[in-house]
Amino acid sequence: MRAGGVVWKRGVFWGISLHSSGSPHAARAISTGDQRLDQLIAALRAPERYPHAVQAVDVLQTHISCILLAGDYAYKIKKPVNLGFLDFSSLEARRRFCEEELRLNRRTAPGLYLDVIPIGGSATAPLLGAGEPAIEYALRMRRFPQEALLDRMARRGELAPQTIDALASGLAAFHARIERAGAASAFGSPAHILAQAVQNFDQMLALISAKADRALLARLRDWTLSSHAALAAEFEARQRAGWVRECHGDLHLGNIVLLDRVPTPFDGIEFSADLRWTDVMNEIAFLMMDLFDHGLARLAWRFLNAYLELSGDYAGVRVLRFYLVYRALVRAKVSCMRAHQTGVAARAGRELAREYRSYLRLAEALAAPGRAALLIMHGLSGSGKSSLAQELQQALGAVRLRSDVERKRLLGLAPLARSHSGLDAGLYAPGASERTYTHLAVLARAALAARYPVIVDAAFLKRAERERFAEIARSAGAAFLIANCTASPAALRRRVALRARAASDASEAGLEVLARQLAADAALAVDEAGHTLTLDTEQSTAAAMATAAALRLGLKCL
Repeated sequence: MRAGGVVWKRGVFWGISLHSSGSPHAARAISTGDQRLDQLIAALRAPERYPHAVQAVDVLQTHISCILLAGDYAYKIKKPVNLGFLDFSSLEARRRFCEEELRLNRRTAPGLYLDVIPIGGSATAPLLGAGEPAIEYALRMRRFPQEALLDRMARRGELAPQTIDALASGLAAFHARIERAGAASAFGSPAHILAQAVQNFDQMLALISAKADRALLARLRDWTLSSHAALAAEFEARQRAGWVRECHGDLHLGNIVLLDRVPTPFDGIEFSADLRWTDVMNEIAFLMMDLFDHGLARLAWRFLNAYLELSGDYAGVRVLRFYLVYRALVRAKVSCMRAHQTGVAARAGRELAREYRSYLRLAEALAAPGRAALLIMHGLSGSGKSSLAQELQQALGAVRLRSDVERKRLLGLAPLARSHSGLDAGLYAPGASERTYTHLAVLARAALAARYPVIVDAAFLKRAERERFAEIARSAGAAFLIANCTASPAALRRRVALRARAASDASEAGLEVLARQLAADAALAVDEAGHTLTLDTEQSTAAAMATAAALRLGLKCL
């Protein structure tokens, strides 16, 4: 949680949003609880101590760090504290954790995290950047405006879909390149996951006395234990498959800043391997949960689907709900601990109590299984299937599977890679479509088993393909609907030509493919009308079409 320039994490103030000059929370006289450090910080308030232009120095303080905001830079000095879960009590430990923080955060924000510099001289006459012997170390960073933080943009209603897409793209690339835990590692094991989850309940139940709160916690604890037991084999499989990695560890909107239109995660966890080494889907769930908490459910689903298309981690959908609930409970725990902290003012305590109860209610809502539903798109190239499927997955809170993306994935190609395939070669070679639809069927079954609505974005021009997915829906006890997208031949040709010129979509179907489709009879059979919704994509709005689809499937629009 964020309060002014300070972030509360894991029950202590340890991180900061350190990039707002003139912060009202920057005290002119501070006490760190350590006389030598107090002297050092007091001396570093003098602008002339810095080797660059500085008009004034502001100081922010957390439980474990002091941050000096000086000109274009921020200098973060760790306090000599031992809190059990972290130990900064020695100078060598502070140097090492500064370097670890630099290493980890330069993976996502190399332009912000510059270097670790020694501080020489004495506490009363420090020399920044001086050689040995160092009396302290500082992590040097660039400053940025607080207004560029994504949580602030969300509160202002300025968090754009394009930013969410870029964030998903960046995170998929980040997760693809970071180190993976070995199969024998304790990180990401079922026992490790359960211990972290149960800790939330133990710590909250030790503080909460209200019967309604304790009853809700008991229900959520039972849900967590039963869900964990059902997913134990899945957790093990994901660990063996390499999905447990050295992640950011604290990926929420307040730890992402928009720099030059690029969403940039920062302030990842350096002091706890337990919190950093985790399933990538746990990290994705944290950001989704935060978007839900900000009332941005549509963007949460957009983010998930953009990430899945790039990472291909559709198996992660099976554990997504568990991690969504876990992340909401972590936030509830933090607010609960703050509310019961000694010295908290009565008004602040009441607000924090409302906050942790809000997170408990969010956890309860996220734990509820969704209505199983399977919607398949149908239509010729250029009929608007993919554009509508994008709207539907956000409006219905669904997992979308795209044939254009999965067809390329099966051939080892990225979504936007150009294969330059001919009509009967490459992507469109004999057997390629059958392999693609078989793969889509596997993914659809898995997502339906996780009790999420599923949208399959493919042409579905052959009845046998449609019948296969109708049977998948019946087997899963899911509602089934064909979204039959139509448009005039002139509109189809215009859209396909524009898409080919832009080369910004996974689809490579050009005018030749469209001509072949138009020459064939792709009409739906009369007996399919009962589970078909015909949508004129030239005349109807996306919102109206989404509402109509939701009504037929028994779902609510977000």
